[in-house]
Amino acid sequence: MSYFDVASGAPLHPVARQALLASLDEGWADPSRLYREGRRARMLLDAAREAAAEAVGCRADELVFTSSGTRAVHTGIAGVLAARRRVGRHLIVSAVEHSSVLHSAELHEADGGTVTRVGVDRAGRVTAGAYRDALRPDSALACLQTANHEVGTVQPIGEVGGVCREAGVPLLVDAAQSLGWGPVGGDWSLLTASAHKWGGPSGVGLLAVRKGVRFAVQGPADERESGRVAGFENLPAIVAAAASLRAVRAEAAQEAVRLRELTERIRARVPGLVPDVEVVGDPEHRLPGIVTFSCLYVDGETLLHALDREGFSVSSGSSCTSSTLTPSHVLRAMGVLSEGNVRVSLPTGTPAEDVERFLEVLPGVVAGVRETLGTSTPVTTAGDTELLVDALGKLCPLPVIELAKVIGDVPVGGLVRVLSDDEAARLDIPAWCQMRNQEYVGEEPAEKGTSYLIRRLT
Repeated sequence: MSYFDVASGAPLHPVARQALLASLDEGWADPSRLYREGRRARMLLDAAREAAAEAVGCRADELVFTSSGTRAVHTGIAGVLAARRRVGRHLIVSAVEHSSVLHSAELHEADGGTVTRVGVDRAGRVTAGAYRDALRPDSALACLQTANHEVGTVQPIGEVGGVCREAGVPLLVDAAQSLGWGPVGGDWSLLTASAHKWGGPSGVGLLAVRKGVRFAVQGPADERESGRVAGFENLPAIVAAAASLRAVRAEAAQEAVRLRELTERIRARVPGLVPDVEVVGDPEHRLPGIVTFSCLYVDGETLLHALDREGFSVSSGSSCTSSTLTPSHVLRAMGVLSEGNVRVSLPTGTPAEDVERFLEVLPGVVAGVRETLGTSTPVTTAGDTELLVDALGKLCPLPVIELAKVIGDVPVGGLVRVLSDDEAARLDIPAWCQMRNQEYVGEEPAEKGTSYLIRRLT
């Protein structure tokens, strides 16, 4: 088996395992107590905090441990918004943030706050100018991930941080995907991360708050973790998280070069091996180990199961999976194809032979899935000026498959109207038009579902 989904969770690093087992014996006592066992536990906790702070690039007293990266995000956003309420209640986020940030934004809106969602280009990248335009006198906080969890695109943190600093607005950066590769530069005010992303144990998050950033703890007061995180620290997991972060950082420079070459191999070769494929994400500003592509006319769930049977564990942002009924918000914001989406994220030490075998297996797997899905005949109605395709009740990728089958039945300049009630069609039909050099005219409301209008150009 080849595990290619490290962006979701990395295998436990050997150093993390060793530190976890050792600290189970030494770090079980309450670190707030003054007796011998408590002092020993406090020494372990302080050492872990120093090591994590050094990796983050902050002071030890600026960093606290949380129960997860998601909890770190929620705590950080809520604390700053509450502390800066007199300044205003305006929050800025990018459209491709992790769901933990977007859920916090939704909660803020429900409580009467306002949110600006900054758009991205087709590679998934924001611009500093877009953040400058979003800033207002009542802006309390801006958020931006260091790198995207679905497509690997790295954001211009330094430039955006400078813009926010000039405006006097704190910037929270979600460094979950990137912290294992190196420290985050720029003028950030808060930073969050999650240990299971770099090979630490799950259930440990980091929250760094720079000195001088106004922060109001929400919820009942607690004496632990500077009062910002309630509850007894999971000391063995914290020690393992800090130890593994230091270990992966020591390997990062050399491993980044190797993994970047492997993912570049996938990016370059997949379009030649598999017809009708779109490789997404920034080709240059990206994490070393992530590559994402989408295959036309493929059901995402079926494709993932087929690859799993061949020994490859990959992830997907496709709407055609059992976990979601709507397309990935990241792919939607980028305006790229969501159907048949595959995210390959390589763990440290991935052999080149595994990547070669993946490239050998992929064409046959995709062809098999396409053959299975492409056997039906579209239900069409010919009018005087256009062809109507009734795809109501059919889920991704069937509306696009049926569109592709009939586009040649109309003359150049002719129109095809697709009726669909699948939410993914709103993203996938325009993306298909761009890939196939056809004109997407737009959408119109229909008695049932939505009507999508396409003009044949070639």
